[in-house]
Amino acid sequence: MLFSRWTSALRARHGRGVLTLIATMMGWLLGSPAFATSIVHVAADASRIVIRFDAPVEHASSTIGDGARQITVDLAGVAAHTPGVRGGFAAVHVDTGAAGDTRLVFDLASPAVVTDGALDDNGRSLTLSLVAADPATAMQASLAGPLDFFPFNLDLSGGKSRYKVSQAVPPAAKAPPLPHIEGDRSRPLVVIDPGHGGIDPGAINPENGLREKDVTLKIARAIRDELLARGRVRVALTRDDDRYLVLRERFGIARRLHADLFISIHCDSVGAGDASGASVYTLSEVASDKEAARLAARENKADVITGVDLGGAGADVSSILIDLTQRETMNNSADFARLLGREAAPLVPLKANFHRMASLMVLKAPDMPSVLFETGYISNPRDAAFLDSAEGRHRIAEGIERAVEVHFARRIAAR
Repeated sequence: MLFSRWTSALRARHGRGVLTLIATMMGWLLGSPAFATSIVHVAADASRIVIRFDAPVEHASSTIGDGARQITVDLAGVAAHTPGVRGGFAAVHVDTGAAGDTRLVFDLASPAVVTDGALDDNGRSLTLSLVAADPATAMQASLAGPLDFFPFNLDLSGGKSRYKVSQAVPPAAKAPPLPHIEGDRSRPLVVIDPGHGGIDPGAINPENGLREKDVTLKIARAIRDELLARGRVRVALTRDDDRYLVLRERFGIARRLHADLFISIHCDSVGAGDASGASVYTLSEVASDKEAARLAARENKADVITGVDLGGAGADVSSILIDLTQRETMNNSADFARLLGREAAPLVPLKANFHRMASLMVLKAPDMPSVLFETGYISNPRDAAFLDSAEGRHRIAEGIERAVEVHFARRIAAR
């Protein structure tokens, strides 16, 4: 009663603005936010679920349950209010967690699994790709655990970048020279790509000036040496010195060499906070659709897919072949990412949500399994010391070597 009289008096004297402030403060005191991100649109059909929000979402994940007849989507920091769902799902249930998160449970008319998905760059839209599943596929998807999605370009630090590098890049007059390949010619080829270089230093440690381009080159050389010592694969580096390569040149070099696996090495960074741990990125299927369309639209379509000349194929046939190849490539990339997480876990500090998906140009080769390995946070003193040490580089190289060995052993066994 006293609170009611007080707010009435404030309304009469100061208007509604002060009441908004009071509501916000009461939300903080009671442990629940007064304003939260809300779902504004949900559309679903047999092949796709699209969820849109009125503000950025930092993290989402999906899991498969009930024999692939349920898809659960967990949304961090999202209000439970949900508009009607457009689509043919049997039912959609909404649950709110204690931390203010929301869970959507989609009951399916027939078994299906999430093959891929992504939050867009600003975190305001989540798209999941679905495919019908047989019992074996459903079991495999259930055992694989949740898929995590992050908006790759969302700045969660709240601060501005400490530096910016701008450089006009003229069109390449000709393809760059191919690097030297080391190892037995009969072995599969792994191309290691040290991120950044030349005019692009990458992330810089604010305390000691350690540059990402230098760290990634040292790590790439350690990986090369470890792989060659085991003798199971051939190895090439996209750069073995301090030079600048545009993103398309990086995976272009690997494709021209007919690489069997492409690994791009980077270091993570945040403007504030003490984030740490390694993570791996693979290409999001949602984002790759545009790349497939661009490839199919080329006038000169010859050898878009390694070993297949599409020059005489119609546009529809080319698009279908490229799409099928990309899907298989992304599945192989995701398999290697999971292997890397398993094999590197005893050796390298990993983030809990190790495997992520994003639209990264360097991963867009349509016919070559590719991952981007964020080896740790150069902005974190502990991670930076690990990354710039001989012991740390050896551990990273050993984890990758183990994953590479299992990856190609499985490929040989599946032939």
